[in-house]
Amino acid sequence: MNEDDVDRIDRNRRHFLTVATAVTGAVGVGFVAVPFLSSLKPSARAQALGAPVEVPIGSMQPGEMVRVLWRGRLVFVLRRSEAMMARLPESLADLRDPNSEVAEQQPDYAANETRSVNPEFLVVEGSCTHLGCAPLEDFEVRPAENWAGGFFCPCHGSKFDLAGRVYKGVPAPTNLRVPPHRFVRDDLILIGQDTGAA
Repeated sequence: MNEDDVDRIDRNRRHFLTVATAVTGAVGVGFVAVPFLSSLKPSARAQALGAPVEVPIGSMQPGEMVRVLWRGRLVFVLRRSEAMMARLPESLADLRDPNSEVAEQQPDYAANETRSVNPEFLVVEGSCTHLGCAPLEDFEVRPAENWAGGFFCPCHGSKFDLAGRVYKGVPAPTNLRVPPHRFVRDDLILIGQDTGAA
């Protein structure tokens, strides 16, 4: 073997070692970077403590309600049907705060007759304003009972209409709270952040 062959073999070895070292280093950096970058994502606990929660609503049918947790609180998202919307004005005389005048109960953009950004979707905390029990949905209309559908708290008998407004003569003093929220897209609500809400 002459000197040129030895140089060529050495160059090939050096090239192979350089490439192998670079590839091994890149793989090593990947193994180190993935856990580091994953640690920057909020944990489930951090999300429960305050991070906004995304609620996909594209597949919800009229009359359907979903429940989500935000900051450890239960939140109801109800897609009201046209019939539900039409019943909202029926019980105004029976409501304690029909015009949502207690400002702390909802953001300014939800201080309207439907208590919502988009009239079709109601977003309220699922916590009775009396003692914090979780009201049940009761959307069945019972005219004999003067009930146009809404939420009923079985613990102490508080009642709320389909906009989360409290009835007169029940223990709950105020309407169900509307959390900060906004529509990111037509099919996605972000609960816990209202920047850019319409």
